[in-house]
Amino acid sequence: MVGCGGAAGEARLGPQGRLHLAGQAPAASSFRYLARTRGLRDLSGDGGVLKEELRPGTGQAVPPAASVAVKYSGYLEHWDEPFCTNYYSKFPGLMKLGKDITLGGLEIGLLTMKKGEVARFVFTPDYAYGRQGCPPLIPPNATVMFEVEVLDFLDSDESDTFFQLTAEQQDTFPLQKVLKVADTEREFGNYLYRKRHFEGAKDRYKRAFSILGRSPSSEAEQCLINASKLLVLLNLSLTYLKLERPAQALAYGEKALEIDQRNAKALFRCGQACLCMTEYEKARDFLVRAQHIQPFNHDINNELKKLASCYKDYVEKEKEMCCRMFAPLNSSSG
Repeated sequence: MVGCGGAAGEARLGPQGRLHLAGQAPAASSFRYLARTRGLRDLSGDGGVLKEELRPGTGQAVPPAASVAVKYSGYLEHWDEPFCTNYYSKFPGLMKLGKDITLGGLEIGLLTMKKGEVARFVFTPDYAYGRQGCPPLIPPNATVMFEVEVLDFLDSDESDTFFQLTAEQQDTFPLQKVLKVADTEREFGNYLYRKRHFEGAKDRYKRAFSILGRSPSSEAEQCLINASKLLVLLNLSLTYLKLERPAQALAYGEKALEIDQRNAKALFRCGQACLCMTEYEKARDFLVRAQHIQPFNHDINNELKKLASCYKDYVEKEKEMCCRMFAPLNSSSG
């Protein structure tokens, strides 16, 4: 899908891998017949990129240079099986327009799509794989059809541009732009976290945190920086818990508490981390402080119950160990 190399490297799946909705023409139909009978919209003005909307989306259209998550299947004319597809991918990764997606017609088409939209596109060779094709799958001068679903996208253009600059150039950016970049990186992290790609999420959160260390020129700026930092630190603490690295989770939770000592989420994360490390007294201290702030929070109360159960098991094991240690002494004294 992303280009000749990407298309040739994809698995070939049967027609059950299609995105089509009920009642639509099969892939084997002539593309010319499809364009004529279904009234496909000409996006390029020369008939090179034709579009049929199969299901409408919501919100704004995909912006230029965005990073998109899509499901797709690509077909040759008169073929029922796709030559490339990621239909069975549970969590398609984000791909950047113009970098990861290099098929010209597909980029034009995606810029007209919204989140949740499903569309069918027909690309002539000039907007697809060219005169040479992409052997062995794509013959020369091939017209292709793609069915595409936009799952999500992030407007990453400003963020990508920012991180291509030197540190000195980054320092000249206004604070509001830096905060926007940090927010975009956090959104990237959130997307990866939701897809359970915790290592990738952690890296995005750390990248966001790395640009929030500038010195403020006023108290108002400090408040804005701290608010952005707090969100990232809480996310880092949670992500490290998911990665089963409680020491780092505790460290980032405590950094969050330096900004807001009464933040219930930070106290809760620290309590969870201490419980994972079997530091029961510290865990209880953090969780009780969180409970004082949010007494009816089910997660906090359940974690305190879990702590009590774990501590009880710990005490019983300690008693059992002591009994085994002193058993020989008791028998010899008898």
